[in-house]
Amino acid sequence: MRLTVVGCSGSFPSPGSPASCYLVEADDEAGRPWRVALDFGNGSMGPLQSYTALADLDAVVLSHLHPDHCLDLTGLYVAFRYDPAGPVTRRLPVWGPAGTMARLEGAYGEHESGSLALTYDVRTLVEGDPLTIGPFTITPRRVQHPIEAYGLRVEAGGAVLAYSGDTDTCPALTELARDADVLLAEASFVEGRELTRGIHLTGRRAGQTAAAAGARLLMLTHIPIWTDPEVVAAEARQVYPGPVEVARPGLQLSLRATRPAASPG
Repeated sequence: MRLTVVGCSGSFPSPGSPASCYLVEADDEAGRPWRVALDFGNGSMGPLQSYTALADLDAVVLSHLHPDHCLDLTGLYVAFRYDPAGPVTRRLPVWGPAGTMARLEGAYGEHESGSLALTYDVRTLVEGDPLTIGPFTITPRRVQHPIEAYGLRVEAGGAVLAYSGDTDTCPALTELARDADVLLAEASFVEGRELTRGIHLTGRRAGQTAAAAGARLLMLTHIPIWTDPEVVAAEARQVYPGPVEVARPGLQLSLRATRPAASPG
């Protein structure tokens, strides 16, 4: 499995990064490559095209429906439907929380009700119910955020990526990250600066989660422009003994299996 960080800016795009979007890729047993976008935040659609043709996306999975995690799907709809070379005729599977289609139609200002459904096959995430997308098994877990939000455990070929989405510390996040090869965890808040709980992680709380879960690498992401990445990384290193990295646009990481792949059936 390969992870590409397309966008990692917290809450809105920064001068150097789009908002949240992560491309995961893996081949199935026949050698066919599969490409799934985890979140599709504002600003991400442009640079995503540096890593894959838009028409080659196999699915999008949305952690939640804040603009910095979903809004560029309105632009993808335009690209798929109105390309002068011809529209993309297949419907792209999009998994998200309840109300995803209504959210996208409202954001786009759809004047022909139902036409986004010509482009998107929207499906609702269910807590703990795994999705199968080619070689990927993706398990959503409800996490702690002011709106319905999910962390995602992504497995392919024995490798495991845990993606926090937006959340504060919660038992579901720890279980999501259990023995993961990489925990891709947001770190929007700084210890002692933001005191409100139930919204975001700090670097320290992300590190505590990674340590409790036994994750092998912690990658901090969703860091807003007013937060120094080295501050949240230092917080994480105080409580987590493993390697800590900070996500940046264009970073690519190969996740190799550290356990046997599950047998089909």
